[in-house]
Amino acid sequence: MRLDYMGPFPEPVGFVLIPRFSMMAFFSAVEPLRIANRLAGRELYRWSLISEDGRPVTASNDMTLLVDCGLAEAPSLPTLAVCAGFEPERDLPRRLTQWLHRRASEGCLLGGIDTGPLLLAEMGLLNGHRLTLHWESLPAFRERFPTLEAVESLFEIDARRFTCAGGAAAMDMTLSMIAGRHGQALADDISEQLIHARLRPRQEHQRLPLAKRLGTHRRPLVDAVALMERHLEQPLSMTTVSERIGLSMRQLQRLFLDELGRRPRDYYLELRLDRARHLLEETDRDILSIGLACGFGSASSFSRAYRQQYGAPPSASRRPHGLSAPPANHGQ
Repeated sequence: MRLDYMGPFPEPVGFVLIPRFSMMAFFSAVEPLRIANRLAGRELYRWSLISEDGRPVTASNDMTLLVDCGLAEAPSLPTLAVCAGFEPERDLPRRLTQWLHRRASEGCLLGGIDTGPLLLAEMGLLNGHRLTLHWESLPAFRERFPTLEAVESLFEIDARRFTCAGGAAAMDMTLSMIAGRHGQALADDISEQLIHARLRPRQEHQRLPLAKRLGTHRRPLVDAVALMERHLEQPLSMTTVSERIGLSMRQLQRLFLDELGRRPRDYYLELRLDRARHLLEETDRDILSIGLACGFGSASSFSRAYRQQYGAPPSASRRPHGLSAPPANHGQ
């Protein structure tokens, strides 16, 4: 996995499994290594599974994996990937933090898969490094760590850190690292074995294009929703939206009703409330500031709209925070 690895083969790689880690993201990272060994006809890689205490770890899908060792017994490894998922440790074990800092000081290539970057950031191990993580977690992550450069790419790799958005992005990242170490031809062959039709580049966006997400190619609708998504904190009036996309108010109303089954004002409100829900779940910001960040002028107007949409007050979406937890639907 390290592009500057100069040691003997097989190259050792460690995966630190955090309780409730994403099984899909983990397998997406490790399976290309297994296939690389088979296609090369020799062991290019050998991986170790590590938990804090050496005990088996249960993933977010309730499957449990045996590990090779705990932190105390783990060998010195040139590459370590921290695999987390829906519920990363809220209270970071001091032992894990100290252990990872020691590995980083030894020059280990250290990375986070899925929500692993949340843990590394909390530990202060991503300072000065560009990173990525799942697109749903990005807004709250940027709020919590404003000095870190978090981008919406599939994966990021530099001389000492690597991060990916999870899911299939872990496969793209691992294939890219294999290509850099052993050549593009091997990475292409592995991709074919995985029926992974295309090796996606690092900078490709995580989300589907807006037209696909909306299920339409009607340009005025795509433009209107894109405009709304860019102005959640200071909502635009429907008159302004219609003027900017070149439609009358009546045409705008008909377009949204025909394509999305709701009025543009209602759809806009749903976008703002959805952003508020994620911030409530993932950050420690107070309810008023979240309401203001999502375009509501007061706590009462925010609470009223939130209760009407979700059947409960904003406070009901709060989670106990030691470390902010990501949304529940990361493909985990």
